[in-house]
Amino acid sequence: MSIRVLIVDDSATMRAVLTQLLGGERDIEVVGTAADAMEARVKIKELDPDVVTLDIEMPGMSGLEFLEKLMRLRPTPVVIVSGLTQKGADATAQALAIGAIDCYAKPDGSAGALLKGDNGELASRIRVAASSRRRTPTAPLSAAPSVAALSVAAPSAVRHGKTDLIAIGSSTGGVEALQTLLTEFPEDCPPTVIVQHINANFAGAVARRLDGLCRPRVQLADADLPLRQGHIYFAPTNELHFRVTGGNPGFVAKLRQGDPISGHRPSVDALFQSVADVAGARAVGILLTGMGSDGANGLLAMHRAGAFTIAQDQASCTVFGMPRAAIALGAASQVLPLTQIASRVLSMVTA
Repeated sequence: MSIRVLIVDDSATMRAVLTQLLGGERDIEVVGTAADAMEARVKIKELDPDVVTLDIEMPGMSGLEFLEKLMRLRPTPVVIVSGLTQKGADATAQALAIGAIDCYAKPDGSAGALLKGDNGELASRIRVAASSRRRTPTAPLSAAPSVAALSVAAPSAVRHGKTDLIAIGSSTGGVEALQTLLTEFPEDCPPTVIVQHINANFAGAVARRLDGLCRPRVQLADADLPLRQGHIYFAPTNELHFRVTGGNPGFVAKLRQGDPISGHRPSVDALFQSVADVAGARAVGILLTGMGSDGANGLLAMHRAGAFTIAQDQASCTVFGMPRAAIALGAASQVLPLTQIASRVLSMVTA
């Protein structure tokens, strides 16, 4: 069965381009287009699409206003189609936090350049969005899948008395999850390092948004930057892996070239492995929602090194792929709903 897509964009040219980009995909069908939020509202009711692509800057009701209403009244997987200006990036970060599944960057230049440079990226993001749980009501916290509980790893033989470093990996649905998690962190939290799979053009906007919402300082990591208490560091680029070195007396961010690991650069596996190597039992690892398996092997390495490791549970994940892979390996010390992860981590920090 084809994935039914509704394209919402105020530009007739862009609607035509996006339709053409998806036209050659056997498993995707563009069932309609809309030029503004009001038309989109009618089309969604009529067509019941599996995925909506949404422009942010539209006349009348903005894309962000429309998205917020849609997530509240009729949760539907949404892929944001955004320009690469700072304004577009900031709006995209807000949209991801509201509940958009993913973002697709419109490159600067002509429609022809977009057609030539897409290489199937939009279709790939739509497939991921279609596989998400956005339209499935979240199960009660007490109803977490029993497979998760049965798959929790046995406690490591080594366990620290102090948490000096927190490492987090996330992908599809991760910006929304990170906002829920990080807004619970105290101002003096241990240094926290994050790989979130996202277009590098939007990473800075996500960090800026979270910095305005969180008590710790949230920023992009920089090469050879000492990691400080009360600071949260995001991988800044798709060209370099984000690892951690040091540990005596403090940890240092390292941004280095390298081939993709587990299909990604930066890779959660690369970050987690480095944390296992330098922090061992003094670290906590958290693997959140995301497609694929990046982070599973790294979380296992952290667990074997004595770290306390957490995987997000299926009921609260947008996409359960990454946590599922880690649980299957026995890499998670505990499987928790998203809303319970911060309190569990903070209990480890203050232990």
